[in-house]
Amino acid sequence: MIMQKTNSPLRLQKFLSSAGIASRRSAEKMIKEGRVRVNGEVVREMGKKIHPLKDRIEVDNNPVRLPLPKRYFLLYKPRGYLSTVTDPFGRPTVMDLFPPHLQKGLFPVGRLDLDTEGLLLMTNDGELGYLLTHPRFQIEKTYHAWVRGIPSKSELQRLREGFQAGDTTFSPARVALLTTRQDPPEAKLEIVIAEGKKRQVKKMCKAVNHPVIFLKRVSLAFLNLKGLKRGTFRPLKKEEIDKLYQMAQK
Repeated sequence: MIMQKTNSPLRLQKFLSSAGIASRRSAEKMIKEGRVRVNGEVVREMGKKIHPLKDRIEVDNNPVRLPLPKRYFLLYKPRGYLSTVTDPFGRPTVMDLFPPHLQKGLFPVGRLDLDTEGLLLMTNDGELGYLLTHPRFQIEKTYHAWVRGIPSKSELQRLREGFQAGDTTFSPARVALLTTRQDPPEAKLEIVIAEGKKRQVKKMCKAVNHPVIFLKRVSLAFLNLKGLKRGTFRPLKKEEIDKLYQMAQK
């Protein structure tokens, strides 16, 4: 993953190449031909240095900008935040958990309900976002769900085997009963799914008569919440990003 440094001057031909306009050699030809303007002035000088964040660069009268560096963050989303970039009603969104200088271009990969907490991947990489949410790539997500009542062995087996409920088909899931408590009777389940249907875990549990009381996503593929507190985030490591691409493209 190559990150462009936009806070220091660049040679004009390198800037044009980095922006994807042309190869370095072709960019030099454009400059010689007078097709490039800097702050409204034609530049034919090969060694001309520009500042990507301050100078206005145009090729054939069209503005040129460096693409934003790709950013990848693992967020521990608390309850009470919408998994969206903006909300017309002014409710808190996951964007509010990031400082302004990191927000541009970010979006959540998939969604967690307003009352669901846990792991949420945030990025400005549209390709990776597509790969991780497309059904055919089967990226596993693990949830811990407290449900009302204590599921029987047959009910747990139904979740594991997959079933039809009305017009909805639920694919098989890996389900484990982690713990129970009484007064009132409740159970904590670990549920691993590869599908990404809206409110899927809640619908699955409701369909076997054990509605979800509290839901938390604890992992996405090999990523987990280790070291994170509610409302905090960390950047992904290069090897983590590479591994996500490898998994999604298999």
